[in-house]
Amino acid sequence: MKRKAFGRDAGLTSRMVFTGFLLGALYVAFAAVLFNVLNVGLAPMIVISLGLAAFQYYTSDKLALAASGAKVVSADEAPELHAMVDRLCAMADLPKPRVAIVDTDVPNAFATGRSPKHAAVAVTRGLRERLEAKEIEGVLAHELAHIANRDVLVMTLASFFAMLAALLTRFALYAGMFGGGYGRRNDNGGNQVPVWLIVLAVSMVTYAISFVLIRTISRYREYGADRGSALLTGAPEYLMSALQKISGQMTRIPQRDLREMEGMSALFIIPTRVKRATGEWFMDHPPLEKRLARLAEIAREMGRPVA
Repeated sequence: MKRKAFGRDAGLTSRMVFTGFLLGALYVAFAAVLFNVLNVGLAPMIVISLGLAAFQYYTSDKLALAASGAKVVSADEAPELHAMVDRLCAMADLPKPRVAIVDTDVPNAFATGRSPKHAAVAVTRGLRERLEAKEIEGVLAHELAHIANRDVLVMTLASFFAMLAALLTRFALYAGMFGGGYGRRNDNGGNQVPVWLIVLAVSMVTYAISFVLIRTISRYREYGADRGSALLTGAPEYLMSALQKISGQMTRIPQRDLREMEGMSALFIIPTRVKRATGEWFMDHPPLEKRLARLAEIAREMGRPVA
């Protein structure tokens, strides 16, 4: 079974492309304002952009593993995990990623890495203790789908212009505020609105819109990875069971332990805050009930039992 086993959802792909287009259009508009208002040179913007992108791209796996406290383990240390990853990678025609374990009671898992050849999958001790083997396999297939779909690259491209905009805005604000809050003069010689105030307003609007669009793309990537797991394992019911167990068990984890892992929430298969405090537009993961509904639909198409 080759990589096409991860499948493609044409509707999901088209929605993600459209969202990416909107995000790109937003950044172009923001850059145009910076050029016009601040007279920021093209060369500095390109240098800063490339520097930030390269740093994030090449260090994403190291930063994620270090931030979570994950330890890369050998086949001797975790033979069952390596056997699952070996089998799934063979089915998906993927190079085997590094396998890591996070020593925390929080049940979860994540994937990281700029490409399939530089990837790692990590599961927590809590997940290994609570899930059955087939459920862990469903979770690992979900994480491998993220790797196959190059989601780290997708999210890096989606977010690095936002980081650049934030960086340039901060520089502009400091320059404007400490430089006396200079403003442009109108044709009659009077002062107009200060430049730093214009930049602040534009940056806030840019940040708010990009925040929503980036989170929309993140939710699409989760749906895509769920679908990839279902098609790769041929048994979506186990991923459904795993998602329900992880979400249910998360509410029993002490808040102190959850806070320690909160920085990794966007990468986890289930966010650390399972109780929805905001609207779906502000969530980086789809609501659990929607993920289960989509998996159930795939299960019915495959003639599999629906949990």
